[in-house]
Amino acid sequence: MAWVSLPVVGMLLVWWWVGFSAVNADYIKYKDANQPVAARVGDLLSRMTLEEKIGQMVQIDRSVANVDTMRTYFIGSVLSGGGSAPLPEASAEDWVNMINEFQKGALASRLGIPMIYGIDAVHGHNNVYNATIFPHNVGLGATRDPELVRRIGSATALEARATGIPYVFAPCIAVCRDPRWGRCYESYSEDHKIVQEMTEIISGLQGDIPANSRKGVPYVGGNKKVAACAKHFVGDGGTTRGINENNTVVDRHELLSIHMPAYSDSIIKGVATVMISYSSWNGEKMHANHDLVTGFLKGTLKFKGFVISDWEGVDRITSPPHANYSYSVQASILAGLDMIMIPFKYIEFIDDLISLVKNNVVPMDRIDDAVGRILLVKFTMGLFENPLADLSLVNELGSQAHRDLAREAVRKSLVLLKNGKNGTNPNPVIPLPKKVSKILVAGSHADNLGYQCGGWTMEWQGFSGNNYTRGTTILSAIKSTVDSSTEIIYRENPDGNFVKSNNFAYAIVVVGEHPYAETSGDSMNLTMAEPGPSVISNVCESVKCIVIVISGRPIVIEPYISSIDALVAAWLPGTEGQGITDVLFGDHEFSGKLPRTWFRTVDQLPMNFGDPHYDPLFPLGFGIETESIKELVTRSTSDGVVGRPCMLVLVLALILSL
Repeated sequence: MAWVSLPVVGMLLVWWWVGFSAVNADYIKYKDANQPVAARVGDLLSRMTLEEKIGQMVQIDRSVANVDTMRTYFIGSVLSGGGSAPLPEASAEDWVNMINEFQKGALASRLGIPMIYGIDAVHGHNNVYNATIFPHNVGLGATRDPELVRRIGSATALEARATGIPYVFAPCIAVCRDPRWGRCYESYSEDHKIVQEMTEIISGLQGDIPANSRKGVPYVGGNKKVAACAKHFVGDGGTTRGINENNTVVDRHELLSIHMPAYSDSIIKGVATVMISYSSWNGEKMHANHDLVTGFLKGTLKFKGFVISDWEGVDRITSPPHANYSYSVQASILAGLDMIMIPFKYIEFIDDLISLVKNNVVPMDRIDDAVGRILLVKFTMGLFENPLADLSLVNELGSQAHRDLAREAVRKSLVLLKNGKNGTNPNPVIPLPKKVSKILVAGSHADNLGYQCGGWTMEWQGFSGNNYTRGTTILSAIKSTVDSSTEIIYRENPDGNFVKSNNFAYAIVVVGEHPYAETSGDSMNLTMAEPGPSVISNVCESVKCIVIVISGRPIVIEPYISSIDALVAAWLPGTEGQGITDVLFGDHEFSGKLPRTWFRTVDQLPMNFGDPHYDPLFPLGFGIETESIKELVTRSTSDGVVGRPCMLVLVLALILSL
């Protein structure tokens, strides 16, 4: 046996230790995808300076973002506000290239922490040219179909990812209790149970949470899904007289029983983020409400994702906004907000928060809690492994499959309020015959894609006309549906003599509200946009008329209803107008139910189902159902029509006319 001298053994041990240390020095735990997420968060947090931590809490608008800013200030997130795009009619590739450029700046920082890009995708990917625009939430509430809403979430996630965006500020789970509120169309219903059912969209956006997941832990299932955002916490739909960003005056029981349940459901589904409301609860700004944000949301509901402010929401803690910004920063961070949608004056926020921490006004453990939550979401969704987007999904943007889904959603969202001069029977107007001599189409909303889509479409306040994105107007859908021999005459605002002198078989009148968003949509009178009332009067007094109302909420209709033969609430249907003609002409049935009460006069408001003074024109849940032509024929045949020659002739005549 050979003996090795002690000096040789010592030298070997030194060489081994040097080699081991060199290998170990290259190992960074937070970059190891095999490590548990909590361990990665802890390791990264321990390496960060105060400036790097606060940078993660900052979200800025794309208009002030660039590579140097991302790297220098360690910016944690960038967003596109309403209408904020790389360039007009930007393609999916344009979006991907812009976002990747910002991401390269973030990755070039000392620790290489990726930023997360967010956008309002509240009825499809609504800021992006050529995207599929789905019905706004009020219409989806009318479908009563959570599985449909889940599929819409999946489609929206794919279209967002097609443009390189992994984070959407949706869904809005407000319970709108007063239609005078300018955001009422963002609410699924006045009934919190319907809103709760529609949180199924979160599973579509993020994917199904694993069965063994702990309550409150965020989940995003891969690079075809996105982080969602339940908003606006809490009580935004309950403000006095429906005034946007105002005060919700209710006791704690009503707040928790009406406005809170959908948040509990969202957290159970693994929602990654929650956005705070501009509004106040009994006089206290939600952006400064420690009891509800930290105590209830993070404590009682065990929410583990991150809490984000609304756009300049911290500024609005004071009146006027930004009057004492340092105080507002202090109040919001101590309340429990984690990421701040600044979106422009980010240096002021960073300087103020650094000062507050260094002066022991904001404790470091509050900063660590905020940053830990942000990192948890980023690690969970795989941003560290795949920070840069590619072009593999660009064909998902506005795909035919998604447009077909939107068309399905439109037809299921339509609510038939009247079908026949005397109500529903015995002389129903719908389904309409496709083959007649001449049809009049009238109204400002019949051939206007912007009006059809409503606010939060291409621009924050929406648009007018047909040139800002791709879709099918109601007029175009009618033209493609009726028989080729049927003549269609379109007049936006025809006079009575024109209507009387043209011998129309019937008229389709499309009227409603002009697009709006947020405060600009607040309305104390809820009247139809001009010249809607005069169009109804001129047309419906002279010919059988079907009125389609394009609106984000119930509007005043009772004065005109006696002259209308059939009335349809179409809400804000989006880009796929064929969904309306699918049911008007009987290819599919009407099945939608009112997601909110249709009032008689605005003097009754607020009025919700169950109120002592409940006396609606149409109650919550109302909706006349019809059968498709195919169903009518099948049922008539099965009922023994063949044995009754007279009935057989009638059915055949109906089929031929349609």
